[in-house]
Amino acid sequence: MTDDQFEVGVGPWSGDLPDDPRYDPQLLAEGDRRNVVDRYRYWRHEAIVADLDRRRHGFHVAIENWQHDFNIGTVVRNANAFLAAEVHIVGRRRWNRRGAMVTDRYQHVRHHETIEEFVAWAAGRRLPVLGIDNLPGSRPLETGTLPLDCVLLFGQEGPGLSEPARAACDQLYSIAQYGSTRSINAGVASGIAMHAWIRTHADAPPD
Repeated sequence: MTDDQFEVGVGPWSGDLPDDPRYDPQLLAEGDRRNVVDRYRYWRHEAIVADLDRRRHGFHVAIENWQHDFNIGTVVRNANAFLAAEVHIVGRRRWNRRGAMVTDRYQHVRHHETIEEFVAWAAGRRLPVLGIDNLPGSRPLETGTLPLDCVLLFGQEGPGLSEPARAACDQLYSIAQYGSTRSINAGVASGIAMHAWIRTHADAPPD
């Protein structure tokens, strides 16, 4: 196989150019190699975000960032895949974007300096904060039902949710594990929890 057969996306537009303001003239002329689904090929970045905003789900995702956790990029990528309303970074403003694979360009990301600031934001919007961590007293995610509007809160790799974060949660949920490891990382846990919400509340994705 040649290298061209492994290229992502599409080449320059073939035929008459579409008369649609959502399309980007430069992408039409040069091709679109971005990491987007086919329905958004050649669309302007702003047009894609606007279309996503029209369909975003009722859940938010939050993750603590006290030690520059490398999982945050994966959490953002998962949030984009499952169309979360927003991602909230609690703690340090800077985070490693490599794992996001540029999906943060299409996902609203909000920063909160402290857990207290984040909790006040959620309370002002009447969003219950649901911590995802295997802690004593946590309800099994497999048998629970996540509410339509909520925030899923994740801790860092290793320590999990901080003590202030645990105290701030309206409910804690655990993810069943069957092997020898004590925990799974926040990137994996976030995907499982978001999909649990999707299975309960979401319709089939658009074609």
